Amino acid sequence: MTGCATGGIALPYNEQSITSVRRWSPKTFSFTTTRPEGFHFENGQFVTLGLRREGRLIPRAYSIVSDPREPDLEFLSIHVPDGQLTSQLAELEVGDSVWINSKVTGSLTLDHVLPGRNLYLLATGTGIAPFISLIRGDQVFEHFERVILVHSVRTAPELSYRQEIEHRAGDRLRYVPTVTREAHANNRRGAELFRNGELFRMLDLPPADPDQDRVMLCGNPDMNREMTDFLKAAGWTMTNYKGVGNFTVEQAFVGTRAGD
Repeated sequence: MTGCATGGIALPYNEQSITSVRRWSPKTFSFTTTRPEGFHFENGQFVTLGLRREGRLIPRAYSIVSDPREPDLEFLSIHVPDGQLTSQLAELEVGDSVWINSKVTGSLTLDHVLPGRNLYLLATGTGIAPFISLIRGDQVFEHFERVILVHSVRTAPELSYRQEIEHRAGDRLRYVPTVTREAHANNRRGAELFRNGELFRMLDLPPADPDQDRVMLCGNPDMNREMTDFLKAAGWTMTNYKGVGNFTVEQAFVGTRAGD
């Protein structure tokens, strides 16, 4: 394993190379990297990656967009102009180096919710990243009759992976994009559509039922908090160290998520 040192302490990071870059909008981009030898992960997990600048590692947590069967690793990022890491990541080109930790984790895997009828994936901004990994895999469709992916962003170009999702969509995968800051067919926030029941009417589905359905949340802190409070008040149980529930939320990326 290739290691790097920060402050004299060896860390389990591997130096990898950028293999592609895609700009989705002025504030969002994705990139792929080579994959460290022996690097294993599950759909929906995240890893810490970073850049070395002046002998110091600048790390942040990023969801892995890839399916584990893919040879490269893919990540989605927001570009914060004055961000310590993202401002530099946004300037990377093919062949440049990034450092990737060997440890993966995260609460948006199939192990974190019970199997059920419908799985609702509610994302804002770059919070869609782990959900792309999930729908690229096969297991999510073995655990659930139907997957409903709801993605809320401020502007239409931020609907990253839209073409891929629409290509995969059908009766087993339903896709609801929403845009909140410019003209669009749907200007309502996805979490609001879920809470007021309009989402189920739009899709001709029964209202979400904690006994049968499951929810995963990944996005800005307000959405995560509002939906968590709403679900708990409605009788849903969040997965925690005491056991597996019927909804789960990822809060590891609140500093890098964007969207409404």
